[in-house]
Amino acid sequence: MNSYGSFPGARPRRLRTTPAMRRMVAETRLHPADLILPAFVREGITEPVPIQAMPGVVQHTRDTLRKAAVEALEAGVSGIMLFGVPEDEKKDAVGTAGTDPDGILQVAIRDVRAEVGDELVIMSDLCLDEFTDHGHCGVLDADGRVDNDATLERYAEMAQVQADAGVHVVGPSGMMDGQVGVVRDALDTIGKEDVSILAYTAKYSSAFYGPFREAVGSSLKGDRKTYQQDPANLHESLRELALDLEEGADMVMVKPAGPYLDVLAKVAASVDVPVAAYQISGEYSMVEAAAEKGWIDREKAILETLTGIRRAGGQMILTYWATEAAQWLSAGRR
Repeated sequence: MNSYGSFPGARPRRLRTTPAMRRMVAETRLHPADLILPAFVREGITEPVPIQAMPGVVQHTRDTLRKAAVEALEAGVSGIMLFGVPEDEKKDAVGTAGTDPDGILQVAIRDVRAEVGDELVIMSDLCLDEFTDHGHCGVLDADGRVDNDATLERYAEMAQVQADAGVHVVGPSGMMDGQVGVVRDALDTIGKEDVSILAYTAKYSSAFYGPFREAVGSSLKGDRKTYQQDPANLHESLRELALDLEEGADMVMVKPAGPYLDVLAKVAASVDVPVAAYQISGEYSMVEAAAEKGWIDREKAILETLTGIRRAGGQMILTYWATEAAQWLSAGRR
């Protein structure tokens, strides 16, 4: 006892005394089932191609993608989000390869579905940027601007071919006005009422997408500021949220995750549908680069970032560390 009697009367440190105590009273718990693995599959390659800006991540062949899906399933990961990378000569102004039933993304969906069936939730990026020669997420008008309504027609076609290929969830990510409603109608029209929509509700124009551009072989010149959200805005995201829900979104997403945890928390507090967050390429690469230099503890940093996203309200986390992190969690590391 000190000169202040029993001061301090409250001692929160009692609940931090041992690993077992901290584990027992933890308010936020990460589980492998919270995680979704984004994966890239590239047309016309026979070996995986390392992505230089994302150490440890590759552009898969069809065979290695199937193996990655199985590995994710065995680790307890819930889903896999597929991105297709076509051959350059197949890119055109309207992203024809994105709606070709035999295009790389549709082929990959069929491959993974044949490999894992319904045991892993198969998701697909529903956007044109990987397939256009100009790299934008939609069709351009005569003045070189993205034509919202012409793009919606292409998204409807994409949704239908992806559903026919066997996808469980489509992820319209282009931030076109009305995209969720158009995709829902397109799916229902062909009897694919069971295919879910994960709406990219709050997708910000971000510097952290840089490494992703290499991952998908982007042809983009310029930026996407006329359709992706301004990083300065939060209330705009809530308006987008209301519209997506009204149009029939089954799940909603905030992207990027780490720099927008406040937005994620607001969205999560506002809805009764599942909320996803995408820990994007730049977030991944910063941790990997710092860890490679020995500046941070890699495993601890990864789990801390994922815990922060989960704590902010992300029920599903898309992360390139999904399989590895799931293996750690299954082994009791946290």
